[in-house]
Amino acid sequence: MPAAEERPTILIVDDTPSNLDVLVEILKPDYRTKVAISGERALELVLTGALPDLILLDIMMPGLSGYEVCKRLKAGPATRNIPVIFVTAMSEVEDETKGLEIGGVDYVTKPISPPIVKARIKTHLAVSEQARELERMVVKLEAQAVALSQFNQTLERRVAEGVGQLERMSRLKRFFSPSVVDLMLSGSVDDPLKSHRREIAAVFVDLRGFTAFTETSDPEDVMQVIGQYHEGMGRLVMAYGGTLEHFAGDGMMIFFNDPIEITNPAAVAVKMAIAMQECFATLVLGWIRRGYTLSMGIGVAQGYATIGAIGFEGRRDYGVIGTVTNLAARLCGEATGGQILISQRVMGFVADFAKTDLIGELHLKGFHRPVPAYAVHGYTETVENLTAPSSKGP
Repeated sequence: MPAAEERPTILIVDDTPSNLDVLVEILKPDYRTKVAISGERALELVLTGALPDLILLDIMMPGLSGYEVCKRLKAGPATRNIPVIFVTAMSEVEDETKGLEIGGVDYVTKPISPPIVKARIKTHLAVSEQARELERMVVKLEAQAVALSQFNQTLERRVAEGVGQLERMSRLKRFFSPSVVDLMLSGSVDDPLKSHRREIAAVFVDLRGFTAFTETSDPEDVMQVIGQYHEGMGRLVMAYGGTLEHFAGDGMMIFFNDPIEITNPAAVAVKMAIAMQECFATLVLGWIRRGYTLSMGIGVAQGYATIGAIGFEGRRDYGVIGTVTNLAARLCGEATGGQILISQRVMGFVADFAKTDLIGELHLKGFHRPVPAYAVHGYTETVENLTAPSSKGP
């Protein structure tokens, strides 16, 4: 339990002493509490003392009603951001609507459920803290912008060039590993954003059971799990020199052989896929202990695609268009949890080191003929030097 001075302060406002006693008893293990038996006393405590982190506010009180207290709080610059949760016996939809319209963040009807009240408080304290952190970041960024503006007065040309370089690097690093970005910025490779055609190995990665997990888990747990997943898989994408074309939620698309050409892109793609499943198996051990049931499917295909910038002026991204990406995505969709499915063309490039077996000819959406698919079961023997291969020589 955090020290008393570190715990958030909750101001409880109710004209019934027994209601105050109940709420204080519920909250005192986790929070510091203050009480007010009228709206006037509540405003006095807020305006003359340390601001509370959250207010539980009754509506029907002699003198100032809870509605009026909330209106006055929201009108003051110093108090407008304090979260107000109405706790009242008024259960009509119109009452709740009015409370939310004047600035309340939530509405709890009596008789209260202690677990629900504590959960609502926890949620809105977290949201409030995130808002304060955002404000602090904005202030910091504004201060940095002022400092940069002053610096520009004497170094406009050099700063403009540097900003342009940083913006280009930032865009490129969304898709390419840092070493590849360095090569592109040095002029060692052609501009990858210019439309061109090349044979690539495409990899699609997607979680199984993610939708059900998000529907039954707290947002904080979802963000923690997805963060661990992204960090683990992203580290392997960088280690194997992959180009990240798509990265959203529980899915990602990676491809090899552009902008840096490599000898056997299919082999590198499959080695990365094997490493991903091994890494994921380690992550799953921790998730299982918390009751999360997740697995990952991977699809790998090789073929020609058109690559370059897509979009419109002011909003362009790096994109890949071609049947090879559709095939990799469909194979990923067919893969069960823990499985890697590859196309027949990829199998020909990895047969010397990967254990594979034909699972059959799949009828995939968008493909007129059945597609032979192979499952990868690791290596035929110990394979060393699994990091990204060097690029071709000139």
